[in-house]
Amino acid sequence: MGLARELAVRITALNYDDLPEQAIHWGKVAILDTIGVALAGAFEDGPRILDEVLGLPASGPSLVFGTARRASPLDAALVNGTAAHALDFDNTAASLGGHVAAVMVPAMIAAGDAGQSSGRDLLLAHAAGYETGRIGYGLNPEHSEKGWHPTSTLGVFAVTAACARLLGLTAEQTEIALGLATSLAAGTKANFGTMTKPLHAGQCARAGLLAAMLAKKGFTANPDAFEHKQGFLKLFSADGDYDVARMLENWGKPLDSVSPGASYKLYPCCYSTHSAVEAARNLVRQHGRLDPAQIERVDSQTSARALAHTDRAQPRSPLEAKFSVQYCVARALIHGEVVMDHFEGDAFRAPVAQALLSKVHASPYAGPFYDDAERFDARLKVVLKDGRVLEASVDRPLGRAADNAIPAEDLKAKFRDCATRVLAPDAADAVCRSVWALETLGSVRELTAMLEATRLDRPATTPRQHCEAAVTA
Repeated sequence: MGLARELAVRITALNYDDLPEQAIHWGKVAILDTIGVALAGAFEDGPRILDEVLGLPASGPSLVFGTARRASPLDAALVNGTAAHALDFDNTAASLGGHVAAVMVPAMIAAGDAGQSSGRDLLLAHAAGYETGRIGYGLNPEHSEKGWHPTSTLGVFAVTAACARLLGLTAEQTEIALGLATSLAAGTKANFGTMTKPLHAGQCARAGLLAAMLAKKGFTANPDAFEHKQGFLKLFSADGDYDVARMLENWGKPLDSVSPGASYKLYPCCYSTHSAVEAARNLVRQHGRLDPAQIERVDSQTSARALAHTDRAQPRSPLEAKFSVQYCVARALIHGEVVMDHFEGDAFRAPVAQALLSKVHASPYAGPFYDDAERFDARLKVVLKDGRVLEASVDRPLGRAADNAIPAEDLKAKFRDCATRVLAPDAADAVCRSVWALETLGSVRELTAMLEATRLDRPATTPRQHCEAAVTA
């Protein structure tokens, strides 16, 4: 039996009643988090230009996030998937070696919006798609190191599986959809750092949904497209080195969405800064917010691997600020949090941040790591002018896999911070409540009706900017 058939049998055998409580919980978290980051990313240049070029019609069944407009399911999946990854604030899966919800959730919602899908259907689709991401266990890290972007090249199979389950495909149709998806896999890491990277996510969302829709209508593809001598596995692996057994072993025992589970970002900056940010926040929780004028020196130590792309003592743009451990630590010490407002416009040049930035010194930490493959240790030392020395350490940041989960209230706060850039606060709160009760939702259309933009203008000064003005003063 070929890989596509093996996967198809497992995907179609999974039912909602089989899902453990934790899989339902993490499905809700993934959907809420992705909706939030997609709303926040909707007006970034990449999704905006894409929307303009597509010239989307004013009507259709599926919502375009950040607007009150609806389009075809495929177009909505493309634009919303691009928006979901535009800020790089979305979750990741260890199995896939890339971002998983940003490709799956926009496709699932677009398909569900156009059909008669329920909240339970979305949760089942998420579990099936996430599990299919296990294909990455048999290809990575060589697949990624070769230059492929697993978010799109492997994510397309997660999307195809999720949409196949959502649209009610048979095992035979799902097998064909997966074979078809091997010809839709694309995305090179050479385009990292440009608008094309989030476009990978959008294209992947569209491609997986397209594969499922075509297969349901009787479109044909080679069911052996994975194993074929000119097929996916040989073409997308390093020197033909892949392990099909690893892709299938322990399927659903437990579900991969439960353990190890996805990793979530609590801070809208490079993940390699997060442990240092968390160490700074822990100091603020313990000692209160620190007056930059009373700080003599800050020493931040993170792994050499992390520091290689986060050592930016004087960031020159909002994007560089996201990759500056010095700037991120300074913001965390000043505010007790790091939020999107800190990376918008000229926020990185704010006097309150600059006053402390020059005192933050970054160096590599050479101590033992909890996992040699995931080096996220951070050590922070703050020397005050009165002679006191404050220290904190973090082995790995919150959100790194399900066993180190971000507290629910923090996840809700992240969603609100993201969503209220498009939705009125009461509308954002209503969406949050709806997703947390997703198993009771009768129709996906009920959810997207709440997502229709009620506030299309961004206020010149946000509540957090008011807060910063007060600190500056």
